Amino acid sequence: MRMRSTSRSTLRRRSLFALVGVLAAMIAWVPTASAHGTIVGPPTRAYQCWQKWGSQHTNPEMQQQDPMCWQAFQANADTMWNWMSALRDGLGGNFQGATPDGQLCSNALSRNNSLNNPGAWKTTNVGSNFTMHLYDQASHGADFFRVYVSKNGFDPKTQRLGWGDLDFITQTGRFAPAKDITFNVQTSGYTGHHVVFTIWQASHLDQTYMWCSDVNFG
Repeated sequence: MRMRSTSRSTLRRRSLFALVGVLAAMIAWVPTASAHGTIVGPPTRAYQCWQKWGSQHTNPEMQQQDPMCWQAFQANADTMWNWMSALRDGLGGNFQGATPDGQLCSNALSRNNSLNNPGAWKTTNVGSNFTMHLYDQASHGADFFRVYVSKNGFDPKTQRLGWGDLDFITQTGRFAPAKDITFNVQTSGYTGHHVVFTIWQASHLDQTYMWCSDVNFG
């Protein structure tokens, strides 16, 4: 009887150790699978809101000082906390067909819909030639970046961005895996508040990221 009891106890311990091992492996895998990036300069709408208000996201002064970030935090705070995860899988390069007008700034992700709303988004001052900066936690690299600027006459304060509102500026070549990727963008003829719309096609999988950055051309 004692031997059977000991055997059962040993089996239970072995089963428990095996379960713990499986759970540990699953947990260890999560950060690599979930880490991504965004354009931090000029900052995307979600990153700008997280950078300025993340440490004080319940501050009621945000409603008056930064109403667009306020409405975004009220709609879904996860939009800002997960500024690095605005991706979609398997578009196969069909960016326009898979992304309806008015949903470009959210990358057609419903949880990020507040980023599409027109209004007084805070802008970053840039010149006609400026540098784009991608920060990527997982160093995925890039097949390419496509950069567009909203057309003259488009008003980000009153209009949602559509494909017909964009001027294509440039498409880069490939970038090797790195946490920080920078490249130059050359424009002409823009003044005032415009939206810089960027598509990042990551290299490790068919993952597409799309963002809006609000800039003020001086």
